[in-house]
Amino acid sequence: MTLRVDLKLIAEWIAPRAHVLDLGCGDGALLAHLREASNCRGYGVDIDDGHVLECIRGSVNVIQADLESGLRMFSDDMFDVVVLSQTLQAMHNTEGILREMARVGKQGIVSFPNFGHWKHLLSLTGGHMPVSPQMPYQWYDTPNIHLCTPKDFEILAAKLGFAITGRALLADSRPVNWAPNLRATLAVYRFEGK
Repeated sequence: MTLRVDLKLIAEWIAPRAHVLDLGCGDGALLAHLREASNCRGYGVDIDDGHVLECIRGSVNVIQADLESGLRMFSDDMFDVVVLSQTLQAMHNTEGILREMARVGKQGIVSFPNFGHWKHLLSLTGGHMPVSPQMPYQWYDTPNIHLCTPKDFEILAAKLGFAITGRALLADSRPVNWAPNLRATLAVYRFEGK
């Protein structure tokens, strides 16, 4: 199974034998990879019936639940790492899910599309909402409701008292070092909340 570029990076940031919770886990690709490559164990959470079935077919532990309801089914510090990959922008209660990640995990990792990418800004200047490989929806059918930039996430993390312990800004699967807030299409952050 081929991992998306952000999931490859996330997998590199997770220590062998870690206990992992993957929120919005999709088909369970990250957890399956971590199980095979790093002897990690854990659970995925997803609301989509099709994703849950794919996880079960891949022998990935999965719980069908709505993340908007919180993570009450998990106790404090139950996981070494909690992952939320390319789902943050679709959450109604962004602060709530980040706080819950920090509560149930020792470390959190999020990835999200960078709404500040120069092509998005150009599209807005031209009078249109952006459509890109990272945000492939039209304005009227998008699940993305809270678009942000890396700077926006850093401000929110500071407000929540999180310490950012890792950051990668990527474009075309490669790190972006020069003008990353304008040139990166994808942001990946690792944080600790306590």
